Amino acid sequence: MAGTIEAYAPAGGPRLADLARFQKVRALSLALAADLSDADASAQSMPDASPAKWHLAHTSWFFETFVLRDHVPGYVAHDSAWAFLFNSYYEAEGDRIARAERGMLTRPSLDHVRAYRAHVDAALAAAWPTLPEPARVLVELGCHHEEQHQELLLTDLLHLFSRNPLAPAAWPARLRFACPQPGPIRWIEGGTGEARIGHAGGGFAFDCEGPEHGVWLHPHALADRLVTNAEWRAFIDDGGYRTAGLWLSDGWAWVRSEGVEAPAYWRRDEAAEFSMRFALDGLGKIDPASPVRHVSYYEADAYARWAGARLPTEAEWETAAAGLDPAAGTFLDGAGAIGTLPAPEGEGLRQMFGDAWEWTASAYLAHPGFRAVEGAVGEYNGKFMSGQFVLKGGSCATPRGHARASYRNFFYPHQRWQFTGVRLAKDL
Repeated sequence: MAGTIEAYAPAGGPRLADLARFQKVRALSLALAADLSDADASAQSMPDASPAKWHLAHTSWFFETFVLRDHVPGYVAHDSAWAFLFNSYYEAEGDRIARAERGMLTRPSLDHVRAYRAHVDAALAAAWPTLPEPARVLVELGCHHEEQHQELLLTDLLHLFSRNPLAPAAWPARLRFACPQPGPIRWIEGGTGEARIGHAGGGFAFDCEGPEHGVWLHPHALADRLVTNAEWRAFIDDGGYRTAGLWLSDGWAWVRSEGVEAPAYWRRDEAAEFSMRFALDGLGKIDPASPVRHVSYYEADAYARWAGARLPTEAEWETAAAGLDPAAGTFLDGAGAIGTLPAPEGEGLRQMFGDAWEWTASAYLAHPGFRAVEGAVGEYNGKFMSGQFVLKGGSCATPRGHARASYRNFFYPHQRWQFTGVRLAKDL
């Protein structure tokens, strides 16, 4: 039997959104796009990315469809034709524009999309006092869904601007800061034997994070921090991208077909050295102490093999992160505002949350006992459990408070336009 919408908050009752939380999330999305021109917000740089305007509209369509249409009597859609434009992948909601064609939506304009958002926000606020509990559960789901799209908006915008010969900055260069020198990697021994992972209740979680279940951990250790740019440069200098024996077969084929020589957004200087990187604040020098970002699973796996280590499993990472503060770290705090890196001193694991999504060696598959929820929202996660790998922890573009130990991000092994990085593990 399929699950119910309460699967998004198992044990202890459903998590209900409040109006202030909804309004705060909605305001951040607008703020992230406030300085964009209509052209900036309409262009699509590759099929995996979506225009900023589409993100703003799709998140509004989510609330309009699953909350206002389904739970507010008499609600009239802002424009009935827009469901075709802004449905993402919900088969239960009918036909939709192909993902790779979203950049063809020169209309509606950015201003019309902003007006659409205002319409949806006003309608939901007006209906708030009488919204039934299932609708408020969906509002909470919609807020977390929109936070995912806030990060996607930034990663997609970064890719778009990286293709512009002018190398425009989305955010001011004053955001740049140097990371403290991290020192050599220290190995932190992980737990062994029986353990439990997966969301056990007590707050919001996406359905794919549960149910809680038992796992068995073999003796292992995790690196106390993420791999840095300086360490990755050593991999490049040692011929890491030219040594077939370090790579999975599919990864080596990808390296050769795509001509990959370095992480995405690294750029060569006049001396043909990788010394520059493109980021949301434009073109700048690579900071050797910063965590490496924008690497694929193939690259992460090859680097780990080169370093005499491996990638952690999802269970190893999640059990290590249990008990740590998931809101502490380098996260998105607002439009043009990324929280400062914590100091590297101290014992134990660092950078578990924020900074960069950490590739794991675990395929994105259902936890034992997983059941997709009923209806269209049941398509949210479960149908993507094929050919992808789990990432954990959040990134510098993840809204603060969005991450948790059980959170399961997932991408295909060749993808690297997201803020993806590497933590090493090893057997003991």
